Amino acid sequence: MTIQIRYFASLREALGAGETLALEPGAPALTVGALREQLIARGGAHAEVLARGRALRAALNQTMCAETAEIADGAEVAFFPPVTGG
Repeated sequence: MTIQIRYFASLREALGAGETLALEPGAPALTVGALREQLIARGGAHAEVLARGRALRAALNQTMCAETAEIADGAEVAFFPPVTGG
């Protein structure tokens, strides 16, 4: 399973524009919240900017979503702060 991850605003400044994450075939279903936990587990900047105490929003395939949303193969997940500038 392959997922496109995008970061916006202050997250982009800390982590870059995004990345492609490849998961092993047959991996269990992944939610947006579980993906966030995997990214936090990397430590460093990921742990700092995606930390549970920080207010973040998420979108799945360009639609705002809850962390319980399930991610399908080929999906795009975006993380961003509650307010972004233009």
